[in-house]
Amino acid sequence: MLSYRHVFHAGNHADVLKHAVLLAVLDYFNQKDKPYWLIDTHAGAGGYRLDTGRATTHAEYADGIGRLWDRKELPPLLARYVEAVRADNPDGKLRRYPGSPLLALRAMRTADKLRLFELHPADVKLLAQNITGAAPDAQKRVAIKQEDGFTGMKALLPPPSRRGLVLIDPAYEDKRDYLQVVTAVKEGLQRFATGTFMVWYPLLQKNESITLAGKLKKVAPEWLNATLTVQAPSPDGVGMHGSGLFIVNPPWTLAAALKDALPWLAETLAIEHAGAGWTVQDSNQ
Repeated sequence: MLSYRHVFHAGNHADVLKHAVLLAVLDYFNQKDKPYWLIDTHAGAGGYRLDTGRATTHAEYADGIGRLWDRKELPPLLARYVEAVRADNPDGKLRRYPGSPLLALRAMRTADKLRLFELHPADVKLLAQNITGAAPDAQKRVAIKQEDGFTGMKALLPPPSRRGLVLIDPAYEDKRDYLQVVTAVKEGLQRFATGTFMVWYPLLQKNESITLAGKLKKVAPEWLNATLTVQAPSPDGVGMHGSGLFIVNPPWTLAAALKDALPWLAETLAIEHAGAGWTVQDSNQ
């Protein structure tokens, strides 16, 4: 949906979960010398100002990255994430938030390739500016297309190196996105069976959201599903009370890292402690 702008939600509790895990997966990929590709189907603007403009409308970052910013003792998964966000804030004050593209670009190596899709005309221009400003060799490492990522990812699978991660996190403002996510993972695995697919999804009181993980389990032989809730669902069923990550072919180290970090994160980011919580499930259970 072209009405969606991630800047309104940058750095919130969902971003904390998504980006901490993204970095953990990339760090795992970096342990082998062979290069890999990261395909981001809904890249957004790449980076966001938190102290001015649209991000101040709801200031969701205050209950996300803002609650971690001055904490001294963090679980390793979250310490790595906060360190990465600090790269955009060298004076120690939280003014900027790097989205998935910038976090990934800085975590990846020079031989690895980043492929970014974004439909929104304003965001795709900002994305190009942010990427160019972040790395002098960006033109060699990164390709940006103003295209539907669900469609565009198909032509890139499998990547030449046969190693890769596909990050899928649409706005879900259109309920058809849920079906497209399942189709994208199913068809992606047919092209790239050994690839890692990481799907972010909102926790909502909607059937499409409630049943998404179950549908993904049916198309993925190896998977991990993690959720973080920060409050109980509202009585009227409106609004997001948490989010989840469904990861196909996950790193074998990830479940343990999440079980270590998520109890602390649920406690720290809770808006309503009675409704806050976490889960980690995988296909080996």
